[in-house]
Amino acid sequence: MPQVINAIYKQGFFHPLEPIFIKEKQTVRILIIAEKTNNDADNDNYYNNIEWLTLPSNKPDVKPVSNKERQRIADILGKASSKPVSEMIIEDRG
Repeated sequence: MPQVINAIYKQGFFHPLEPIFIKEKQTVRILIIAEKTNNDADNDNYYNNIEWLTLPSNKPDVKPVSNKERQRIADILGKASSKPVSEMIIEDRG
């Protein structure tokens, strides 16, 4: 399962700042996004271009869906197929 962590790069190694849950010697894929410091003023364009890669904030601007709207959507999706979703998943997995 993917896990996003913060780490410090020191003497050629990444040192996690929080616990990680992987097996010893397990190969992982790392996407490096350096945190901006006051000395990085020249890199503003770089950070603006990768802003979409960051995790969403804990306070989304999305309004909750009303129960009436949820039921309307459920009714539409329920009529979309004659099979239960679980059967479609099983068929898809072979």
